[in-house]
Amino acid sequence: MSSALKYKRILLKLSGESLMGDQKYGITAPMLKHYANQIKLLQEMGVEVCVVIGGGNIFRGIQSEGTGIEGVTGDYMGMLATVINGLALQGALENVGIYTRLMTALKMENVAEPYIRRRAIRHLEKGRVVICAAGTGNPYFTTDSAAALRSREIGADVILKATRVDGIYTADPEKDPTATKYEEISFEKVIRLGLQVMDMTAFTLCQEEDMPIIVFDINEPDNLRKIVLGEKIGTLVKG
Repeated sequence: MSSALKYKRILLKLSGESLMGDQKYGITAPMLKHYANQIKLLQEMGVEVCVVIGGGNIFRGIQSEGTGIEGVTGDYMGMLATVINGLALQGALENVGIYTRLMTALKMENVAEPYIRRRAIRHLEKGRVVICAAGTGNPYFTTDSAAALRSREIGADVILKATRVDGIYTADPEKDPTATKYEEISFEKVIRLGLQVMDMTAFTLCQEEDMPIIVFDINEPDNLRKIVLGEKIGTLVKG
């Protein structure tokens, strides 16, 4: 493992929407290939990679509103959507020669291993990419919360939250052209300003455990490599 690495074990949080590309829903082959190649590059550098993936490209719990579907049931449907995405990402990674393990918080042994902390760590130590799906396995908790929880369980150095913008801004840069970017910001200031980095449950857990978060643009091909080498990419949230 390279001594030049700043982050040797990372938790990469991918949203389900990131798999849609230009579509309104679903999974696109170019986006899968893009993420697989990015993760492969990290693995070849000696970085241990755990991915927590969302399911918003297929189903969100809030979509059950007005359908007659109970909220808890809707949340479980969302968890199953993340498993579909996890299987897709696993296939894409294995297509580029990366050994993976898909682990789920809901038991479904025919398609994935149950999430067991020590087993996940062992997979990472053996150079496998671990994909965590089904969130925390509990309703009312987002995949952001799952990312915060898993990062602490596996002893990650950092959470890398992949987005389509290059960091945290004073306002939404897609709507406000005068918005300015934070290179670094404290947990306390994010809360005080009401900036949407993660949902509050996830963010509070990261704050309590002093787990740094880097919010960055995943669509820039070289960003992940630069981050693990210590270059200032995106916005760092810490302390």
